[in-house]
Amino acid sequence: MENFYEGMAEIFEIDASLITPDLDLHEHNWDSLAVVSTIALVDDCFNVMLSGQTLNNCNTIADIEALISTAKKAA
Repeated sequence: MENFYEGMAEIFEIDASLITPDLDLHEHNWDSLAVVSTIALVDDCFNVMLSGQTLNNCNTIADIEALISTAKKAA
């Protein structure tokens, strides 16, 4: 999960220590570029593919983690 948090910090251009499960994505640059970057990051870190539409509906890092968990169980 550490690599995922570091990757999210790079996407949002913030310090990795600020990435927590309750981080509000919409308070940062949660736009289409961030969504696409997150899809690639999740694929690299967890070898699962998330849809952009589903990711776009996320509000927090915990929401993304829940999607990852669900996708891993389905794989």
